[in-house]
Amino acid sequence: MVTLNWNASLELDFAPIDDLHRQLVTQMANVEDCDDPELVQEWAKLVDCAQALFEREDAWMHTTRFASAPNHSLQHRVVLNLLREGLGMARAGQSDRVRAMSVELAHWLSKHIQSLDAALALHLRAHPEACQPLLH
Repeated sequence: MVTLNWNASLELDFAPIDDLHRQLVTQMANVEDCDDPELVQEWAKLVDCAQALFEREDAWMHTTRFASAPNHSLQHRVVLNLLREGLGMARAGQSDRVRAMSVELAHWLSKHIQSLDAALALHLRAHPEACQPLLH
């Protein structure tokens, strides 16, 4: 069973961020759906996906001088470090711990999107030039 499905509560109506979030939620589902032998590979993809998302958001915040950037970026760094620790646990065969981490990640991400990322999306609407490479 997938802990977090893409739904209206995660939609920020700002395509550059929503597209990245959808990718992360999809990879989280891949992690939850995989068997233990594939967990290392899928978790590594999750780490890469989260890193790409966080780097993009951090770049936008830096470029546009987003006031809440320090707190927002700190959460990104903490979560990315935890995900990397999870990769080590997966490699050590600690599948149960990694799967529990996946559930916690889903809870965190939902709250993060609805609070910090919602504020960022609102801010970026006033700075569309910062997101030009990803606008459709």
